[in-house]
Amino acid sequence: MVSSPHEAMHRIFQEYPGLFSRVSEVLGIDIPPPTSVTILPTDLTEARPVERRVDTLLRIETRDDGPFLLAIEAQGKKDLRKTTSWPYYVTYLHNRYGGLPVLLLVVCQDHATAEWAARPLTIGLRQWQTLTLNPLVAGPHNMPVITNVADARKDLALATPAAITHADNPDVGAILKTLSAALREAPETITDPIVELTAQGLGNRPAAQQWRNLVAVDTSFYKSFLSEEIRDEGRAEGLDKGLAEGLARGLLLIFEVRGIAVTDEIREKITSCGDPQLLNRWLEHATTASSAEEAVGQSQVD
Repeated sequence: MVSSPHEAMHRIFQEYPGLFSRVSEVLGIDIPPPTSVTILPTDLTEARPVERRVDTLLRIETRDDGPFLLAIEAQGKKDLRKTTSWPYYVTYLHNRYGGLPVLLLVVCQDHATAEWAARPLTIGLRQWQTLTLNPLVAGPHNMPVITNVADARKDLALATPAAITHADNPDVGAILKTLSAALREAPETITDPIVELTAQGLGNRPAAQQWRNLVAVDTSFYKSFLSEEIRDEGRAEGLDKGLAEGLARGLLLIFEVRGIAVTDEIREKITSCGDPQLLNRWLEHATTASSAEEAVGQSQVD
């Protein structure tokens, strides 16, 4: 798996092509809902010049306003080369696809990059600008902070890039817990790509480990590549102290997500337990138990 925030920030639009209609509403742009979306080749290379590729390219059909092209760029930091490549992308695509309107969406994870990306790009003289490009930017400054499970469950596709763009938010723990809780009743065909894309999007930030812990909490629920990877890492370490500590954190997290109080005595019992098999059994019971005492008290194999 490519653990790259860059990949996740634009691939989510490939996984859920209709997502842009919801993102455009969040960003305050009145674009008709799509009737169909087609993923197009991202290679913008001409016969001889330097190779150029946009991150994701979609053709979006609308009922009343006709089709348009959506070029999506994931931007992790300022890059002065984009001042020439982005105008090229837009003009090239406009020409290649028969004059279709082209919209450039730039997805960022920090305020400074988002502010930089939102600046109009101009080509021309000081006295007269021949071309002005206004990228549409989604980032922590305008994407919603979703900490209500019902809101996340209503639109999991939007909740995913919202969580990714807020990777550095001080409340990212609450955001990720909300997303994880919202996934619990969704089918695997929905949960698997969201689990993977969120992991990619968080990259090597501290929030990434929080997400991995949440994913590891209920291994019977998450069957994705990431959960298998977590279990494999545990086996490689001998399923000893490191795995026990991870399972203990996961157990405490599931109590927190479910709103179950944990006494100091129970917390000490969990954190001091070095038996991964016992901790796994407690984890299984924690998803349905009405109290921490009930879950941790069930130490026998079912």
